Formats: sequence, C-alpha cells, structure tokens
Amino acid sequence: MSKERIISGAARQEDDDAVNYSLRPARLSEYIGQRDLIEKLSIALQAAKERSDPMEHVLLHGPPGLGKTTLAHVIAAEMGTRAYVTSGPALTKASDLVGTLTKLEPHDVLFIDEVHRLPAAVEEYIYPAMEDFRIDFTVDSGMHAKVITLPLKPFTLIGATTRAGLLSGPLRSRFGMAHHLTYYSEDDLLAILKRSARLLHMNGAPESALRAIAQRSRGTPRITNRLLRRVRDFAQVRAGGELSARVIDQALQLEGIDNLGLDELDRRVLRTIIETYEGGPVGLDAIAATMGEDAGTIEDVVEPYLLQIGFLARTRQGRKATRSGAEHVGFQGRSGLF
Repeated sequence: MSKERIISGAARQEDDDAVNYSLRPARLSEYIGQRDLIEKLSIALQAAKERSDPMEHVLLHGPPGLGKTTLAHVIAAEMGTRAYVTSGPALTKASDLVGTLTKLEPHDVLFIDEVHRLPAAVEEYIYPAMEDFRIDFTVDSGMHAKVITLPLKPFTLIGATTRAGLLSGPLRSRFGMAHHLTYYSEDDLLAILKRSARLLHMNGAPESALRAIAQRSRGTPRITNRLLRRVRDFAQVRAGGELSARVIDQALQLEGIDNLGLDELDRRVLRTIIETYEGGPVGLDAIAATMGEDAGTIEDVVEPYLLQIGFLARTRQGRKATRSGAEHVGFQGRSGLF
C-alpha cells in the first residue's frame, strides 16, 4: 500500500492544528472561489437575518478539500452563532443524533460530513428535525408504545458528501439549497496562496513562486496550503529563507511531486496501464491487483485528477491512458499505443 499522500484532498491530522485553522477564511467576504455559491449564500444569509430565521439547510457535494467544512464555519460566523461538526459514520445510533441536536441553540449550524453514510435508522430521525424542528421517538413497544415529541431550537443543517449519488432521495429533498463545489482555477489558488503567505508571515514571496505552487495544487485549496507549509519549511532549512521558483521545484521534487501536481502513485497508475496493458483499455480491478493497491483508492483518489487533466480516459471496456498522459511519464512516440 502507498504512504499517505501530501497531494490528497482528504483531511489529515496536520490540517487540524491551530496554524492551519488560522488560514481558513472567517467571513464570506474573505472566501475565495466558488463565486456562484458565495453569491447564493450571501443572499440567503441576508434574507434569513432580516427575518430572524435560521439559514435554510444546505447540501454541499464535491471532491474533498474544496472548503465544505470551512463554509459551515463561515455560515455560522455570518449568523453570529456556533458550528458543531460531526460525520455520518460517527452518528451510529439515534441517541447520538438526539444528543447532538438537543444541545443546539437557536440558529446554530450542525455540519455533518459524509452525510451519505448516515445509518438508515438515524436518518429517519433527522427528517422531522429538518422540517419541523422536532424529534419523534417511540417509548416501549406493542400496545404500550407511545410516541414522545421532543422540540428542537431552529437550526441549520449543512450536509457534505463526496458521493452525492449515494444520498437517499428523501434526505436530499429536505435540503433547501444544494450546490456542487468545483475544482479551483489557478488564479483562485494563487489568490489563496497570497493570503496564506501573508498570514504565515512569508513576506516578499514572489508571485512566480506562488504560481508554481498553484500549478501543482490539483485545483484544491487544502493541497495548496499544505504545499505552501512544506515549501516554507524547506526554504527555511535548506535555502536560507529564500522563496523562489527554483526552491519550490527542489522542495516539491523532494516530495515526489512533478510540475503538474502528480505524485508517484499517479505516475505508477499511468505506467501500469501503458507498460503492462499496452495503454488499455483495462479494468480497474486488474490495475489495482497489478499494483498491489486498493481499487477504491485508485478510483476515488487517483482517477479524478488524471481524468480532469486528460491523462486518463474511461471507456466501456475499461481505463485507457491518453497520448498526453503517456508522454508525461516518458513514453513519447511509443509505437502501437495509440
């Protein structure tokens, strides 16, 4: 199995320390990118505050690392309330959900990550909570059974998922606003890097150096900030604090990251398809077995970016490496591949 990847959009323990929290925008005006969503949220927030209502429930879906958790904290800050963070797998019993909902104050935000993984028994309790701000639970059974209704304070549920297709229809329909978060442009990532560099006191970082990081960030702000911290450490220890494109190349080569943001696992997938299966098409399970990797890891972590930049193609017969993907890993002009 491969080691934990620095260019994965998934959260890591290092992303949760105090320094990294300080890099997150605290208000909607500080949020960079996702302009359509930010405009919709600003209208909904202003309307909710003018009516003294809670913000309507929001479903955010898209790849990891694009700011779903950050948006929950931003919405709570704009409402002047608190955000409580949990996840679908953590709410294993109805009592877990009840305990979480009953501690919410008016207009608080409950953020549930991986909301598609809520157990069915728990999901049933969340329907009346979202619609009527109440929980109905049954005491005893048979002829002695009775339903007790527990009122809740008005709150906002923000659900996040990387697999929107696995969300049940009844749950999806109860969100008043749903939005797909897209990968960030290089210019948006550059703006994020400028802000983060300022907060990290990396004064004087040239734009060309920061853009070199943005180009390797796979359209993902979490990766952008992670790479910036690694570059800062390298520059401090090996380059006397100098931050230049040359230093960034050296720092990220040490991490095995090339100029397009691919790491060794990405390149291994491409080389396996090209060398072992003559460019494809080949099935996902065959690729995983050949590499000794988990098929789910390849499908969820590696493939999305290779598909996005056109290095990999999915066909009915399986995965195929494209000409540009083959050239990137050193197979220029190999006969019989394409």
